[in-house]
Amino acid sequence: MRKVRASIIGFGSVGQGVAEVLLRKDEELKSLGIDLDVVAIADSKGAEVNVAGIDLKAALGRKREFGTVAIDDLTGEDVIKSVDHDIVIETTPTDIETGGIGLVNMVAAFEFGRHVVTSNKGPLALKYRELVEAAKEADRKLLFEATVGGAMPIINLVRDTLAGNEIISVEGILNGTCNYILTRMMEEHASYEQMLAESQELGIAETDPTYDVEGIDTACKLVILANSIFDQDATYQDVDVTGITKVTLESLSLAHDEGYVIKLIGEVKKDRLRVSPRLVPVSHPLAVGGTLNVASVCTDLAGTITVTGRGAGSIETASAILSDIISIYKD
Repeated sequence: MRKVRASIIGFGSVGQGVAEVLLRKDEELKSLGIDLDVVAIADSKGAEVNVAGIDLKAALGRKREFGTVAIDDLTGEDVIKSVDHDIVIETTPTDIETGGIGLVNMVAAFEFGRHVVTSNKGPLALKYRELVEAAKEADRKLLFEATVGGAMPIINLVRDTLAGNEIISVEGILNGTCNYILTRMMEEHASYEQMLAESQELGIAETDPTYDVEGIDTACKLVILANSIFDQDATYQDVDVTGITKVTLESLSLAHDEGYVIKLIGEVKKDRLRVSPRLVPVSHPLAVGGTLNVASVCTDLAGTITVTGRGAGSIETASAILSDIISIYKD
């Protein structure tokens, strides 16, 4: 049995989802030879540290009742540097302009010899090469399946299952909010503004939806795919981005009459990174509805492999984080 000590840095929706999944899957982890204890949890107000292992159920209860797990006046960076542990589960909010505290945390983790598993797109979209080099220099792992498709595997699919194939392209729907709005516009014969408001009421879209509806979220995911799959050194500036704000009910109806739907498609090839609304035949594998994500991976040997799944949600994203943790220690 391998004893693993972890920290959860960032205890919002995804961080709490990780705690719930670790509680639920404790026996499965042990059956794989992994005895994992969370020895520190940090949120924006402080941290809880227990080298013997935190009671995750109690921590979740305190977070929900008081809005924080803070017992000690420590930041996430303080925890990473001062608490003896093996792996940092980095789930702080994404900042695509500077990388934010997530970038600071990841750099500190490698400096102190800790693996990193993350759902945070910002640092990888901005500083992918530097982070990969820092992990390599520290002889630690940096895994980030949760940054692109939530529960839907893309990076690990390419690296593991499709190993040996040349990847020609990856394209798909990588933002559930946009897909929901476009789907509901046709279902209700309603305007973009009406369905955006509905998605905000349901908590599918943020109060400020710019990140999603302008295609920024999808573009960041394409950058991560370009760098991790195609070994590029791309940034957000390399992506040709058009969002869905100018898609009208009339254009959706015209497309429908011709047997098409309009979807926000992200596409990455060796020579192109593009996000834009595109016509997709109604019978095409990419024509999924609601909040679903879908990705088609075109290869030289296996042909085109298409995967569909939930691209967001705390438990769904945590499932990808759990998969990455297992991949580090099962070897």
